[in-house]
Amino acid sequence: MNANETRRQQRILVVEDDQGLREAICDTLELAGCTVFNAPGGAEALAILAAQKIALVISDVRMSPVDGIALLKEIRQWQPQLPVLLMTAYAEVDKAVEAMRSGACDFLLKPFEPAALLAQIDKYALPEPGAILGVIAVDPVSLNLFGIAGRVAQTDATVFLTGESGVGKEVVARFIHRNSARKDGPFVAINCAAIPENLLEATLFGYEKGAFTGAQTAQAGKFEQAQDGSLLLDEVTEMPLSLQAKLLRVLQEREVERVGGKKPIRLNIRVIATSNRDMMAAVQRGVFREDLYYRLNVFPILIPALRQRPADIAPLARHFVREYGASIGRPGLALAAGAEAALTAHPWPGNVRELENTLQRAMILAPGKTIEAKLLALTLAPSSSIPIPAEENLQNAEKSADNGNMKDLEREHILKTLAEARGSRKATAERLGISDRTLRYKLKQYKEEGYLQE
Repeated sequence: MNANETRRQQRILVVEDDQGLREAICDTLELAGCTVFNAPGGAEALAILAAQKIALVISDVRMSPVDGIALLKEIRQWQPQLPVLLMTAYAEVDKAVEAMRSGACDFLLKPFEPAALLAQIDKYALPEPGAILGVIAVDPVSLNLFGIAGRVAQTDATVFLTGESGVGKEVVARFIHRNSARKDGPFVAINCAAIPENLLEATLFGYEKGAFTGAQTAQAGKFEQAQDGSLLLDEVTEMPLSLQAKLLRVLQEREVERVGGKKPIRLNIRVIATSNRDMMAAVQRGVFREDLYYRLNVFPILIPALRQRPADIAPLARHFVREYGASIGRPGLALAAGAEAALTAHPWPGNVRELENTLQRAMILAPGKTIEAKLLALTLAPSSSIPIPAEENLQNAEKSADNGNMKDLEREHILKTLAEARGSRKATAERLGISDRTLRYKLKQYKEEGYLQE
C-alpha cells in the first residue's frame, strides 16, 4: 500500500488555537487525502475523541486553558495507544522532554514544511488495528491492546506478554513481528515448557559437532535461526534456573555461544517472551531470576481474558467456523443467533483455545447447515455475578476475577469435567481446550487446597 492509499484511511484530529494556522494544517492534510477533524482547544478535542475514531492527534503545546501537555496526559489515560504529535513555535527543551516522557510520539517545531508534516503522518498514523492486519479485534479492549502492540512493534524493545492460558499470546507476538521493521525476517517460536530440560540449552543456543553424544553435526540454535527477525520465548517462566542465568547473559550481551563452542556469535534479533504466571510471585518464590525478569520486562503487555472482551467472542466464533468449515468439507456452516448469544454469555475459563475447540466439536456434530446452541455443550453455566470489566479497570478486574467467583467456577468446571472423563487427564484437557501442563498445574493446586484427593 503506497503513502496516498494509507493516508486515505487516516482520521486525524488537529488541535490548534490559532485559527489561521489550524485551517492551513487542515488544508494540507485534506489535500493529502486524510479525513480531518479540528478543535481550537483541549476540551473540544476531548469531545471529538469521545465521539470519533481517530488515528492520530496533532496538537499545539501552548494553548489555554488546557495546553498540549495536559491534553496528551488526558489522552494517555483513556487511549494509551493513540499517537499524539505535538508542535510548538518555541524550541524549549524542557517541554520536549516532558512531552516525550508523557507519551508523545514526536515533536514538530514551527514553522514546518508540509512535507515534514506528511512524513510524520506516514510514520505514525496507522490504519485501524484489525482492518488490514489479520487480527480479530472488535471489542474496544482488543482495539486498545493491538494499538499498543502496533506502537511497540515500531521499536526493537523486548516485549513481555502476560495473561491467562489460551488468551492468544502468540497471536499478539506474531502481530508485533508482522508490523515491525523485521517483518521480512524469520519469526521463530520455542515453547520453554515443551522441551526436556536436558535438551533446552542445545535447542536455544545450538551446538557444535561432538559437543555431546549424538551431536553428529553442528546445529544452529533458535537464537541464531531468528537472526534479523523475532524470537518468541513462550512460557519462559518454565525455564530451569540453571538455564535462566545463561539466557540473561545472551540478552545482555546480544551474543550467543553454542554448546561445545568457543566463538561467540553476534545477534540482531527482537525478543518477545510470554508467561501465564504471576511474574512477581514467581520471583518471590525463587523460581524465576529477578534480574532476568527486569531484562525481559522492558515493555509489558497484559492480554485480557476472553470474558473481558466479550464483543470479540462472536466474530472469533464466526472466524473459526469459516476456517474449519472449509477444512472439514462443510464451508456452508453458520452459527444460529441463539448459539452466538450463548457463546457471548459464556465465561470461557479456557479462553480462545476453549472457544476454538468447542466450535470444532459442534461443527462435527451439526446435522445441517446451522450450528444450534444445544450443540455447543457449554457445561459451565454463565453467571450473572461475573462482571465484565470496563477497559480502564482491566487489571483490577482481572485480579478480582482470579481471586473470587471466577476461580471457584473454574475449579468446579475442571473437577466436573475430570469426573465425567473418569479421571483421564488427557481427555479432560482436550474437553477443556487447555494444555496438559496447565491441567497438571491446576490439579496440583486443588490437591494442596484440599479440593482433590489423591
